Amino acid sequence: MSTALSVKALSSKYNGQSVLKNLSFDVERGDIVCLLGASGCGKTTLLKAISGLLPLESGSLSINGRVIADGKTQVPPESRNIGMIFQDYALFPHLTVGENVAFGLRGQDQGTVKKQIEKMLSLVRLDGLEKRYPHQLSGGQQQRVAIARALACEPDLLLLDEPFSNIDTQVRHSLIKEIRDIFKSHGVTAIFVTHSREEAFAFADKLAVMNHGIIEQYGSAATLYHQPSSRFVADFLGHGSYIPVSVNGSANMKTPLGDWPLENKPESGDLSWLIRPQNLKISPDDDGKGVVSEVHFMGDNCRYLVNINGQSLMVYSSEILDHGDKVKVDIRPHKPVLFRND
Repeated sequence: MSTALSVKALSSKYNGQSVLKNLSFDVERGDIVCLLGASGCGKTTLLKAISGLLPLESGSLSINGRVIADGKTQVPPESRNIGMIFQDYALFPHLTVGENVAFGLRGQDQGTVKKQIEKMLSLVRLDGLEKRYPHQLSGGQQQRVAIARALACEPDLLLLDEPFSNIDTQVRHSLIKEIRDIFKSHGVTAIFVTHSREEAFAFADKLAVMNHGIIEQYGSAATLYHQPSSRFVADFLGHGSYIPVSVNGSANMKTPLGDWPLENKPESGDLSWLIRPQNLKISPDDDGKGVVSEVHFMGDNCRYLVNINGQSLMVYSSEILDHGDKVKVDIRPHKPVLFRND
């Protein structure tokens, strides 16, 4: 795959405050990348810097090998061939669906515009709705009109700011899958902002987890979830238990749950082992060393807290257990993730 967007050592200020600090990452053509983080971490500021709405303090941006911003070059937003979709869709209420889609196609002949409108509405599965107005559509349909309008100009890159936040929960998951399918079938390269890890997991090919203006880790969702580079990434992406471990000259680390093999021996010190709920298995056992201390019903399974040898473990299981039940705890094979207790 070839690189669609290259961000190198990017720093930027907003209202005089340093917001983005030395960011570097590449987006491959056809990939969907999520900027994931809490409010105020710099996600939307980074979108503005990429789009040209915010100048760089230092660093560079390139799209398809063409430098669009660095110390010498500052390509204006309208010349970057970037499409943008906003949280509130920003549709023109006085224009029909077809007129909204055609808004960026001014200057082209009517035949070409008509064909492009038909093509885009077919792509987002809104055939036959070109005469309707935005207020006559559902939130999901309005979002698809915004996507059709952005794609009509055939941008090199599509930027989306919290694109699903205004969609009802009941239809959000199906809409995310539908729009992802559209993007992948059309080869769209996209960057979207969200604070929801569920949206990120469902929609993106890669995640950039942001924290106070830096990218803590960048890569696939599976890699970041199972092999986080920091406690911040580990905790932001999901639940887990931290178990104290000691490492000596042997091939195993010693833990309250027993010895566990090490593939790569870390430096000695005060360490904790991250164990995801999926890495644990529990089963009822009157002679088990674990005791269920909390039960949270989650529909298709239960989330349990289990106390064993002085440690509290979070476990997902379909077993039906009650508070106080004794259980056997098994650790599923996995590569351990260790963090220093600094």
